[in-house]
Amino acid sequence: MLGGGLIGLNWGMFVWAVESERVVEASLGYFMNPLMNVFLGVVFLGEALRKAQWLAVTFAAAGVLWLTISLNAFPWVSLTLAISFALYGLIRKVAPASPLQGLRVETSVLLIPAIAFVLLRGNASENLTSDTATVILILLSGAVTGIPLLLFASSAKRIPLSILGILQYITPTIQFLLGVFAYNETFDSNRLIGYSIIWSGLAIFALDSFRFASSQTSHVE
Repeated sequence: MLGGGLIGLNWGMFVWAVESERVVEASLGYFMNPLMNVFLGVVFLGEALRKAQWLAVTFAAAGVLWLTISLNAFPWVSLTLAISFALYGLIRKVAPASPLQGLRVETSVLLIPAIAFVLLRGNASENLTSDTATVILILLSGAVTGIPLLLFASSAKRIPLSILGILQYITPTIQFLLGVFAYNETFDSNRLIGYSIIWSGLAIFALDSFRFASSQTSHVE
């Protein structure tokens, strides 16, 4: 049930951020989220990082710090997104339920609040019933949201949370590419510096992972 509340908070905050034209803050939250996962993995699960991984995390933290400062405001939206999803990942990591069972419980927990929200927001319900295209898109968004969440929960069971955290930088990077090349959003020098620092950390992590996997294969042979 706690997992359902956390993911509901995360979804709600993300939708609100997009509707409120605070996409930059939301994007920063998803850059912060992997760092939160790494922190929780090390502190609560006792996961160990190699030196190169610590260096990668340091680069990522420095990049996120730069992006935070460049916004010139306390990023409460970003922190809410990052912390809520990181805690959700930790719960899914240690919970005995299977990914599908967990997702079923979480969506059940959110069902009643979701119905109440639609009924209480008269304007929202009128918009949904008057626009068929909107209804179809919202229904499809359920699958687009649920399937990745199911895959995430399954991955959280199979790989260390610290590695899962680093891999999650793929999502905000794709968001960045869409924002710049598909939606023509502004990408100033401050963001370029922050993203470059984070990508440097990702390159270090990827190279270290490749070398570690190669060494493990050599030992097996």
